[in-house]
Amino acid sequence: MGDVTDDDPYLWLEDVSGEEALAWVAERNAETAGELAADPGFAPLKERLREVLDASDRIPYTTRRGPHLYNFWRDAAHVRGVWRRTSLEQYRKDAPEWDVLLDLDALAEAEGEKWVWDGARVRRPDHDLALIRLSRDGGDAVVVREFDLATRQFVEDGFRLPEAKTRIGWIDADTVFVGTDTGPGSLTDSGYPRQVRRWRRGTPLAEAELVFEAGQGDVSAWGLHDSTPGFERDFVGRSLDFFRSETHWVRPDGTLVRIDVPEDALAYAHRRHLVVTLKSDWLGQPTGSLLAFDFDAFLAGDRTPEVLFTPDERTALAGHAWTRRHLVLETLRDVSTRIEVLTPAPGGGWTREPLVGVPELSAVSVVDTDPDVSDEYFLDVSGFLQSSTLHRGRIGGDTETLKQAPARFDPTGLAVEQHFATSRDGTRVPYFVIGPDHAVTGPGPTLLYGYGGFEVSLTPYYGAVTGRAWLEQGGTYVIANIRGGGEYGPDWHQAALRADRPRAFEDFAAVAEDLVARGVTTPATLGAAGGSNGGLLMGAMLTRYPELFGAIVAQVPLLDMTRFHKLLAGASWIAEYGDPDDGADLPHLLEISPYHRLEADRPYPPVLLMTSTRDDRVHPGHARKAAARLRELGHPVLFHENTGGGHAGAGDNEQAAHNSALMYTFLRRHLA
Repeated sequence: MGDVTDDDPYLWLEDVSGEEALAWVAERNAETAGELAADPGFAPLKERLREVLDASDRIPYTTRRGPHLYNFWRDAAHVRGVWRRTSLEQYRKDAPEWDVLLDLDALAEAEGEKWVWDGARVRRPDHDLALIRLSRDGGDAVVVREFDLATRQFVEDGFRLPEAKTRIGWIDADTVFVGTDTGPGSLTDSGYPRQVRRWRRGTPLAEAELVFEAGQGDVSAWGLHDSTPGFERDFVGRSLDFFRSETHWVRPDGTLVRIDVPEDALAYAHRRHLVVTLKSDWLGQPTGSLLAFDFDAFLAGDRTPEVLFTPDERTALAGHAWTRRHLVLETLRDVSTRIEVLTPAPGGGWTREPLVGVPELSAVSVVDTDPDVSDEYFLDVSGFLQSSTLHRGRIGGDTETLKQAPARFDPTGLAVEQHFATSRDGTRVPYFVIGPDHAVTGPGPTLLYGYGGFEVSLTPYYGAVTGRAWLEQGGTYVIANIRGGGEYGPDWHQAALRADRPRAFEDFAAVAEDLVARGVTTPATLGAAGGSNGGLLMGAMLTRYPELFGAIVAQVPLLDMTRFHKLLAGASWIAEYGDPDDGADLPHLLEISPYHRLEADRPYPPVLLMTSTRDDRVHPGHARKAAARLRELGHPVLFHENTGGGHAGAGDNEQAAHNSALMYTFLRRHLA
């Protein structure tokens, strides 16, 4: 291992905008451009990817707010994008008339700032005012400005906050809950708001009433006003770590009542219900269950749950959404979506029935509902080889097809299969293979993708960029549903937490070996890619299983597991990985830290490390230091750092197309 922890020669690369560090970045970027961007295939590929990202016939997904459907849209003519709205009647047309509320390109030009849209909180139920969040070049920190939807103007003396990792939401037309950086003591160790204040229009923020305060070592604090007519309530809470939290109802007199559920459960109020998702066993109900209680009865001590969903070995809860009278339940059975409609029966209990015939191995998601008003829902159906269709329906009523996206790549000769690999400890790990029939073509270039953390599930989707850049060129694309994710519920995630993280690595390696055994690929033609926590996974593949891969790409990766908690938002992930300052955790963190496992005399496949100077979540120092260390040890490594883009790695379609073209050019050169 060496003593890299005590004496890290590359600490200077953690200085995000330091002159020396940026000079080093510029040199590496130039090398990578010379190697990849100069490739004759690069420019035409980038152009084809840009075309997909900018396509004017994409489906403009919307959010209903009152009579209007809102959409944020980027294309070749609107690089930074426009926030706009239309009516359902217009939306049904092939070319709806859109009412543009805010043009980000015009704003960016007028103010000389690279603004990136980060969403808007529109006040319910009047939909008259918005709190707009703008990020400088894609970072998580945002400025907040109040916007009047009638005048299409920022409100002159309205709510306005400078750049910070702010949380803000409406209470009424003149009051908000806010947590932001107001100086020393106002942020947690993770850099998120520690305080919740009730801020009245026209008063200084410094004088806003403090409603709630989290601990310095907590991840964050939050405040929320539920404006559902007839059920108006205020809540505050704190995230103790990434997975544990507590929620309090704020009584009208300002006193707090703790919602007494387990710290690792997710709980919220919806009309008369308290809805709870379990991450551990409680009240005789297993981990992964969805429960409902009568809110008032629960506060009075009644702990009788109505069980809305119970998982089994192969089925997990994927999500749920309310309409006015129903609950739409999304579940995953072996990573394939099922959708049911649950309806509270007048005499107690719930009835359930399937929503629509959902095709196998497809992706079905509820895009939007309008729970205050109607039983309308918008449903998106797609698949690995099937571009999206957007349906609108009313539960118990008719459905209509609103939009159909055109195919973006040629699926001829391609098929989708699901297989299961057996991991080192005997666990069955599902994975999807999208590509040609290998019985006919024989083994070929294959890209294996994974994430495996934070209970995030990788489900089927239509990937136009992958389709054009890889599948159309004869490549095979594979998605591994490894532990650490949420594909089989909370237990699947918890199996790879902290010291058990290597389970996720073993699962991914098992899929790689299974692909070779099935004749899909060979180690020399198998590439792997992942980002963020998936970048840590890539670092693990490089240092633990280098013989399985012909090339590896790690995007905005986490690679130094002894210092992650000191960098940016890193402290918030201690619950996932462990605490480097705790003597009990440090040994396993060193063991899984790719930066510390790099050796001179071990053969590694070629690596491409990609990050962003403006990533204020996963520090660019991780990728920088690993690239420097690999270079020092004499290993083949390319490094590309986008100057903008935040944790997404790209702030606009031009950057996104450039990054993807670099990655696929790199993979083609090494695997094809």
